[in-house]
Amino acid sequence: MTAAAARADGSAPELLDALAADRATGALTTRSGIFYLAAGHVVHVESAHSPALGDLLTRSGALAPAGWWEAVERAGARQRVGRQLVDSGRLTAGALELAHLGALFDAAYFALAHDGTALRFRPGVAHWLGGVRPVTVATVLRESYRRRALLDRIWPDAAVDTAPLARTPDADPAVLPPRRGRALALVDGGRTAAQIASALAHRTFHTLVELRRLAADGLVAPAPPAPAPPVHPVPGAGRADWDEPDTALLRRLLDALEAL
Repeated sequence: MTAAAARADGSAPELLDALAADRATGALTTRSGIFYLAAGHVVHVESAHSPALGDLLTRSGALAPAGWWEAVERAGARQRVGRQLVDSGRLTAGALELAHLGALFDAAYFALAHDGTALRFRPGVAHWLGGVRPVTVATVLRESYRRRALLDRIWPDAAVDTAPLARTPDADPAVLPPRRGRALALVDGGRTAAQIASALAHRTFHTLVELRRLAADGLVAPAPPAPAPPVHPVPGAGRADWDEPDTALLRRLLDALEAL
């Protein structure tokens, strides 16, 4: 195990820098995502807040869903899904690289959203996609910081990036520029930015730009939390005397028997 892998008290950017210096291979888990590294380079990033590469390719029409899952089935165990897509003629190498880099940078932005302690590094772990185009750690960090600065200039509340979003009463998609109007049309109080981006088959960052503009214009905001379901008290709940008889009921029964 590398010296960087043994550390458990550094921030995710600090640990990524150390892993790059060690030319480490493995998976670094943060609070919001997973970085996959090979020889110190970032080869893939995943985050629940960003659509996966397969979703982007299939929803955009660049690749049929059957073709994606066939490649996963045939080459996933060998970590060569990307290579399988190109060798089978389903995607050109350039199209795959472009889509992969977009998904990688989108997911990295979210995976670095909380600069807290990285949770775990697993040496030697590889992603089933396989190598497409490795990116230096410095490039990934620089691009993530650039995106954060740009989004904060538009609207400084990062809750818009991950919370379910709701429209305000004055929001009308018909009077907005097309891209922004399409994003607003999918804001329904339950969808997050990632879900809106996936439905539009757009890169997450481009969708975040539009959603933060909508927030700056007062047209969307994080949805209020759903009300908790009503709690119906159970008679006797919380009492330790479950076997204690109901004395009032017993008295009424006794009075009825005496009256008979």
